[in-house]
Amino acid sequence: MSIIKIDIDSDEFQAELERTIDFTDKVISKFGWEYNPEAEVNEGVQLGLARNKMMYGKRFCPCFMVDNSGEKPKSVDDRICPCKPAIEYEIPKDGACHCGIYCTPEYATKKRLEMGMEEIIHTHSRGLTKDECELLVNQAELDGEELLSLLEAREIGMVEFKLIDVREHMEWQMGHIAGADALVPTSSFFQVLDDAKLSKDENIILYCHVGSRSAHCARILNDMGYKNIGNLTRGIVSYGGEIVR
Repeated sequence: MSIIKIDIDSDEFQAELERTIDFTDKVISKFGWEYNPEAEVNEGVQLGLARNKMMYGKRFCPCFMVDNSGEKPKSVDDRICPCKPAIEYEIPKDGACHCGIYCTPEYATKKRLEMGMEEIIHTHSRGLTKDECELLVNQAELDGEELLSLLEAREIGMVEFKLIDVREHMEWQMGHIAGADALVPTSSFFQVLDDAKLSKDENIILYCHVGSRSAHCARILNDMGYKNIGNLTRGIVSYGGEIVR
């Protein structure tokens, strides 16, 4: 099975994206929620919902793997937007759904304040020593600054690892982290994995949009015997380095 490719510029996809945006607008209105102040989060989720609607016939949550091996496609926890876990406990408890597109007004206000502060205090990642590189590349979870530091260190030969994107082909086309070594989409993960030519003993870091799909794929690789798997915790939306578009 090859990578499933959807032309995001096609009339078919653009029409589905318009319907999906209208759908999420209605969800926001119905529940009295707000969109995430980070517009990139909302755009990514809406694109993923439209993609899943075209691929599977339902707006499955794009942050979770979809099992298409049976008679009908199913997602983890049957997450169809707006999903039951988000309505019943994620948004009431955390203020936002797992994907981050829907949030309470209080959460949105706090997020806007945090974004303003981060813009003011943000500084570029410092250089790492070789020992620090080795410690960092063996962590199970990494943030955007840590990944940026590791990529800088890799460029000068201080550390070795493979950076794998587990989003879908259209997301890769829209923008991927500079230095990413391969695309292994979650929708065809097992079928495409061999093409990436990964060793079970090398350092591997996975990323997706907000960190959910990559965390799931990391668990799969660990179960398959891959020894050194890291995950970009909050995904590409948390990464401040170069994006290839």
